[in-house]
Amino acid sequence: MTMGTRLWTWLRGELVGTDSFGNRYYRSPGNRRYGRERRWVVYDGEVEASRVPPEWHAWLHHMAEAPLTDPARRHPWQKDHVPNLTGTPQAYRPKGHELRGGHRPHATGDYEPWTPG
Repeated sequence: MTMGTRLWTWLRGELVGTDSFGNRYYRSPGNRRYGRERRWVVYDGEVEASRVPPEWHAWLHHMAEAPLTDPARRHPWQKDHVPNLTGTPQAYRPKGHELRGGHRPHATGDYEPWTPG
């Protein structure tokens, strides 16, 4: 967090809540810009936008007036939020990827390239 954000949060920020990752969400109710209140997040740890769960994303971008954190509103098909794992050891790697052994199945020979007629 930069010194400016820290100062703005201390002077004008009103804590709205926190998420399961420890990120804290603030608003500045008296300071309206373009007819809206200012809303921001202070990350707990690495600043990575994919660490904002969907229910808080909706609130940050003024799609919802209140954060959608009520557990009763969750659907049974909804999964827990997982941050973007690209570039980490937990990232998805398909069969044949170098970091997963590097052995791909042989081509079956049923591929026929297109040629202009």
